[in-house]
Amino acid sequence: MSGDDDRKSELAREHKERQAQRAATEQSSNARRNTFIGAGVAVVVVAGGIFAATTLVSKDGGETASAASTPSASASTAPSSPAPTELPSTTPPKKAGSVSCTYKRDESVPHKFVGLPGKKPNLKLSTMTISTNHGDIVIDVDPNATPCSVNSMAFLAKKHFYDNTKCHRLATPETTGLFLLQCGDPQAKADGKNPTDGQGNAGYVFTDEAVGVVPYTRGVVFLTQPQDAAGQNSSQFAISLSDDNSQIEPQYSVLGMVKSGLDVIEKVAKNGVIVNDQDITGDGGSTAPKTPIVIKSVTVK
Repeated sequence: MSGDDDRKSELAREHKERQAQRAATEQSSNARRNTFIGAGVAVVVVAGGIFAATTLVSKDGGETASAASTPSASASTAPSSPAPTELPSTTPPKKAGSVSCTYKRDESVPHKFVGLPGKKPNLKLSTMTISTNHGDIVIDVDPNATPCSVNSMAFLAKKHFYDNTKCHRLATPETTGLFLLQCGDPQAKADGKNPTDGQGNAGYVFTDEAVGVVPYTRGVVFLTQPQDAAGQNSSQFAISLSDDNSQIEPQYSVLGMVKSGLDVIEKVAKNGVIVNDQDITGDGGSTAPKTPIVIKSVTVK
């Protein structure tokens, strides 16, 4: 048996174990999720500056989830929170050179390594544009709130990491109770056949930022990592398409807020998804959009 076959077998075994653990609570969780989806969420303005912590805070005192897990957003029964209209930032702004970021090599999952970002982020960056085969998605970013996340995205963009990659996951209320688009796996095929869709990253990870400062409501862009993990951020990110996503447990670093282009995704979402029966994790790469969303390029400036 080849090394790849061994790896797939190992992942499959881990998936079965996770399924068994979830089975006892799945029915009640789905019922609570469906109740929440129908409730609706009010939209209000988030006032005041919020400090974004840049140190790693692990939920279990330092342990992180297995790298075999798929870095995907999942629903929870957390109380609903008001939807923001802009990304909160630190007050006052950070000074140039006052922030240092640490990126750690990670070769435990499929990846495309193009190097490590520099330690000193550019705090003047403000806009990230994702050019797709359907149009541009423009995102306001704030390096004062999430300096290392924006720094990583800017580095990968300059390295053309995202060029010609496919968004591998379109989560819809019908399939998961969520409504979001997930991208950033450089190895994803998004064809409903590749068993490792949703597992790939940039070959490095870094700590969490701005976790819990805003709910993951419509327009919020956040980094994804294995469920119940901490400090496993890399290249994958999700774009929220619904205020109902405020049910997602606060564990993902906020990257920014969509300024324009949500309609690009919503139009494609109407065409439905491809269910990947070969997905060996069952919680990330299983629902690609039927109409492919291909990232032509990403620019951060």
